Amino acid sequence: MTQAMARALVLEAPRRLVERALPLPVIGEDDGLLRVEACGLCGTDHELYTGTLPAGFAFVPGHESVGIVDAVGPKAAERWGVRVGDRVALEVVQACGSCERCREGDYRLCRRHGLADMYGLIPVDKEPALWGGYATHQYLAPDSVLLPVPGQLDPVVATLFNPLGAGIRWAVTVPGTGPGDIVAVLGPGVRGLSACAAAKEAGAGFVMVTGVSPRDDGRLALAKEFGADLAVDVSRTDPARAIRQAAGHGADVVVDVTAKAPAALAQAVAIARAGGTIVIAGTRGSAETPGFWPDLIVFKELRILGALGV
Repeated sequence: MTQAMARALVLEAPRRLVERALPLPVIGEDDGLLRVEACGLCGTDHELYTGTLPAGFAFVPGHESVGIVDAVGPKAAERWGVRVGDRVALEVVQACGSCERCREGDYRLCRRHGLADMYGLIPVDKEPALWGGYATHQYLAPDSVLLPVPGQLDPVVATLFNPLGAGIRWAVTVPGTGPGDIVAVLGPGVRGLSACAAAKEAGAGFVMVTGVSPRDDGRLALAKEFGADLAVDVSRTDPARAIRQAAGHGADVVVDVTAKAPAALAQAVAIARAGGTIVIAGTRGSAETPGFWPDLIVFKELRILGALGV
């Protein structure tokens, strides 16, 4: 009998993305298989493709997957609360559910899996190879985290579960944003715009978003539709001065979602008011941070928090 195959895009090296046929796994009692309908494109995926973010090649990229449960074992079905035919979204992390971190709700920091078992990054030489969303099918390991998706929701739209969830967590849940707060969001990408919307929905009294011209011109113009009261091009305007002039003082909460933007950290510290909170969700690799003066964290008694994932 001929083995059923999936089609997948495999990133073999920077800028070398090839289509491969990979065998569909045999599903047991405690795992499953997703028939992928749509998978989002994250900035991380682009960095992996270009090689600016190191990775262990080769692998199937894609970590914002939405699809239909194609097969599921009885134990997994009971644990996840799903059955064949259900539409679900798959979180990037795997979580054992039993370690201290998982029990406390911080499953992104699962002690068993950590960052090593993130979907869209696991090498194809680890069976069953279908670890990413840029494929017709994606393997659901026993410790997968599945989210139910309404059947009537367009799966392409549903892939926004990841950036929208990030916006809510980074701009509201982690810093504790509440009514009347002044919020600054650094970076007007999809996660930055989602953070603007989340902060405004949480009752923020003023929201500023920053970007760099000409790359971000369109996104800065769009920001006001997502709740921003002020959009600032940092190549032309000092954002710290702009928020003080517009809102009366610095930001209670600063959310940095920029990627590979070394100056953003210094801007975040300058924008924050004394006693304010800075959430750092964007990564900048090993790049230096020009203009960053650590003593300001002490003098302003700032609270700086890292945020990983949704």
